[in-house]
Amino acid sequence: MPIKRKNLPLLESVTIIDAGAEGQAIAKADELVLFVQGAVPGDVVDVQLTRKKKNYAEGRVTRICVPSEKRTLPFCEHFGVCGGCKWQNLGYEWQLHYKQKQVGDTLKRIGKIEFPELLPIIAAPKQRNYRNKLEFTFSNKMWMTNEEIQSGKSFDNRNALGFHIPKMFDKILDIKNCYLQSEPSNSIRLALKEFALKNDLSFYDIRAHTGLLRNIIIRTTSTNELMLIVCFGEQDDANIEKVLTFLAHEFPQITSLMYTINLKMNDTISDQVIIAHSKKDHIIEEMEGLKFKISPKSFYQTNSEQAYMLYKIVREFAGLSGTEVVYDLYTGTGTIANFISGQAKKIVGVEYIPDAIEDAKNNSLLNSITNTRFYAGDLKDVLNDAFVKQNGHPDVIITDPPRSGMHENVVNKILEINPDRIVYVSCNPATQARDILPLSSKYRVSKIQPVDMFPHTHHVENVVLLDSLKV
Repeated sequence: MPIKRKNLPLLESVTIIDAGAEGQAIAKADELVLFVQGAVPGDVVDVQLTRKKKNYAEGRVTRICVPSEKRTLPFCEHFGVCGGCKWQNLGYEWQLHYKQKQVGDTLKRIGKIEFPELLPIIAAPKQRNYRNKLEFTFSNKMWMTNEEIQSGKSFDNRNALGFHIPKMFDKILDIKNCYLQSEPSNSIRLALKEFALKNDLSFYDIRAHTGLLRNIIIRTTSTNELMLIVCFGEQDDANIEKVLTFLAHEFPQITSLMYTINLKMNDTISDQVIIAHSKKDHIIEEMEGLKFKISPKSFYQTNSEQAYMLYKIVREFAGLSGTEVVYDLYTGTGTIANFISGQAKKIVGVEYIPDAIEDAKNNSLLNSITNTRFYAGDLKDVLNDAFVKQNGHPDVIITDPPRSGMHENVVNKILEINPDRIVYVSCNPATQARDILPLSSKYRVSKIQPVDMFPHTHHVENVVLLDSLKV
């Protein structure tokens, strides 16, 4: 028996009062909190509810009655369908305002501690073409927009190369032009799609797990190097070579052409063998004269210009004089560790992924840095008394964990070690605030610096300096 769905109401002339999580806007109606897609603060809109619970509801805009003065015209034709850049309809100065507000509100609500006034958020110099890494997915199940469905046209060819539709794991929006990465990113994607169609190469079917062409990853650097990784879903040596030869010939600016054959059920390539087809097996980024080797699996902040700004803030907050022992937790490929190595006595980096630690060591060698030590392992297991005894008591701890924040055991161990300063870098103010709450028993928050790494999204990076109360 089919489930009978309750008809949800249309709410008219709703005033949007704030910007919320995941790019949604916030309104109130009869004490009910509304999370609304497609609106910006100050809009007066009609909202069709799509979900209703006891204390909140979700909905989408059906009509803008009075547009907000904060609203601006989106520049991308895919806005509203593509899952990225959800704040394109919000003026950039207001994006910065609400990101800064998000940091302060989150620290207050979750951290529940006293803290100084936030330093003004650092704006991104470039609001378009700022990413150095993008991943596109092939699919034989192209997502049909309402306009395409209503056009009455026949779409026999459903092959697409683009981004996943939010909450639709098997549907891909075919991207005509993306403003996130500079050329030749768009040209590579479009040329490869055209080549595949002309040569009748199969696009991946995520449900059946069949198809030759699965993903591409494009990485660029400020030194004008370019890595292209092509992920194939089938072992078809002749057609694989045909694709790679075409790309190498058509785009000689590619300095590292890599490929992998991924026969797994998921798209991750961190556990795959990635093969160099032509030229180098890495690209090089530079920062203040330091060179950073980026391998196919390496993590590097995806906004190079703002990464430099972020690392300078970390170095400033660390307050180094050249005599300190510094622990760099969740060091990744050791970018921060190597960046600050000239201002400290010793840097000790820890990271879960062994390949990243090898990159960190190689980056130290590449730059003739001799005062760094790197260890691979789970921090909750690695950071113990024996480790501190071996590497020296840290004067400063820098921590840059993933979105999930630090493990409770790591937080407790930091409290036990009790360094003079902690510099906490986070891409998720909520988990950062959660971790700061227990740390506040021995530390005071001295500085807070938000950084906009991702214009036109709700995401914000935040750096917090915690000074020990013992000092």
